[in-house]
Amino acid sequence: MNTPSKLLPLIFAFILFLILSIALLNTDFSLFTAIKIICRRTYKPSHGLATTSNQRDRNIDHSSSISKAISPNISECFPAGLPSNAITGTNCCPSKPSFSKLIDFKDFASPNATPRVRRPFHLLDEEYIAKFEKGIALMKGLPDDDPRSFIQQAKVHCAYCNGAYHLYHPFQDTKLDIHRSWFFFPFHRWYIYFFERILGNLIGDPDFALPFWNWDSIEAMHMPSCFTNPNSSLFHELRNQKHLPPHVIDLNYAAGNVDVPSHQQVLYNLATMYKQMVLASTTELFMGSPFRLGDNPHPGIGSVEAAPHNTVHTWVGGADTPHHEDMGTFYTAARDPIFYGHHSNLDRMWAIWKTLGEGRREYSDQDWLDSEFFFYDENADFVRVKVRDCIDTKNLGYVYQDVDLAWLRTPPTSRKSKLLRQKKKAQVLSWKPRKLPLVLDSITSVIVKRPKKLRSREEKEEEEEVLVIEGIEFGSDKYVKFDVHVDDDEERLSDPDETEFVGSFVHLYHGHGHNISTSFKVGLSKVLENLEAEEDDDVLVTLVPRVGKGEVTLGNIKIEFIPR
Repeated sequence: MNTPSKLLPLIFAFILFLILSIALLNTDFSLFTAIKIICRRTYKPSHGLATTSNQRDRNIDHSSSISKAISPNISECFPAGLPSNAITGTNCCPSKPSFSKLIDFKDFASPNATPRVRRPFHLLDEEYIAKFEKGIALMKGLPDDDPRSFIQQAKVHCAYCNGAYHLYHPFQDTKLDIHRSWFFFPFHRWYIYFFERILGNLIGDPDFALPFWNWDSIEAMHMPSCFTNPNSSLFHELRNQKHLPPHVIDLNYAAGNVDVPSHQQVLYNLATMYKQMVLASTTELFMGSPFRLGDNPHPGIGSVEAAPHNTVHTWVGGADTPHHEDMGTFYTAARDPIFYGHHSNLDRMWAIWKTLGEGRREYSDQDWLDSEFFFYDENADFVRVKVRDCIDTKNLGYVYQDVDLAWLRTPPTSRKSKLLRQKKKAQVLSWKPRKLPLVLDSITSVIVKRPKKLRSREEKEEEEEVLVIEGIEFGSDKYVKFDVHVDDDEERLSDPDETEFVGSFVHLYHGHGHNISTSFKVGLSKVLENLEAEEDDDVLVTLVPRVGKGEVTLGNIKIEFIPR
């Protein structure tokens, strides 16, 4: 029989083998991170969910086989990271979880069941709007400590989005924020799913489906009127009063934007939707970049999360509050009932994106699929959910009503000649090149080399040419927006409905006391085709700071090819 002392060399050799295997399989996975992963998976908290908790809970086990999936330590909730002059306190911790009621989500819809149909606000009759108003009123009327109450539901969003939850030891210093990564869509799908179930239960209608504000449709590009009645439970005081109906929404809004005629704004919005949905043809471009244990928790934002998600939040939020509260900041956004109609439409964007062809699909990575969140259901039971279980809305018992997608027929166009674009590029090439990293304090143009050119149709079908801006750094309490143009003219920059305007990076006010380092990616394959620039050796990238001039540092700009 082996003694403990004889087993020590074997244990050490096994751990060393695991570390080397991980490092070889994933060159981006550091040796230090590998050691932390092994420590995490071999260390079993002695007090249930957390190492510092006196509660014992055998329902959650974090000692399974090696994985880099994310799971928040919901047994401990910390003060949220807020800007110094936020209009609310730092305590946004939801009701303390009842671990005796913890259940794993199994309530999948029957394949033969008729799904609930989420419909757009502008097509609802008065009876359905009254149902929604009643549900919100009843939710607001619940005791503040009821996990189903409106204020507690709003706290859930604050906690998951502003670092109130951390990860498990040895990653306990990592504050969870489900934005700017591949968790944006699945978290919010689960979040509004349980919100919808609570509403249905309160009004006694299990078939109730949460409506959506389809700001992507021409006839709905204004705030739904049901949210503007001061006597309605849907009314909220902290909104921009200049943006009430019939004011047309700006889906690429930045505070201080100059209004354009309504018909022009509609065209800008349609082109914005085309770019964010159609040109974001790969999983990472649309859904955001991977975030696993040991990774940078803000790896990169997806197209729709940047705009119209962030931009609509700011457009709705109050003009006279420090950070456009409530909707303009994540720590208060869910206090406004319009938040849920906004996110219902964003969830619809995920469902639509998968139908646009070119092999679009979600991530199949196990670390994404196995990541988990926790919510309260309509019975105040504490439910653990996994990303893998929310991929198909039909499994959750709902679908979206089909409405016209005018933006699919409204691609951006170029109004500049190829000769003019080449002339402008030659001028920049003749200048002293801008060195990176750089502080984005003015309109800046840089030449970026293309690793490949003149790709075949088959190559384009296999890989998307992507512009990558990395090492984007700024203070977490800053509101930042900059636009990205390709082969454009600094002296007459293209409008949002033109091809050269390829996207916008947007970050809302978030926390304070720390810097954020992230990246931004934009698909270029169709852009370069439309600009007749596929033969070019390089592209001219122009960066236009709209908000936060001088607050942002850019580390590097390059072109990569991402598999579809």
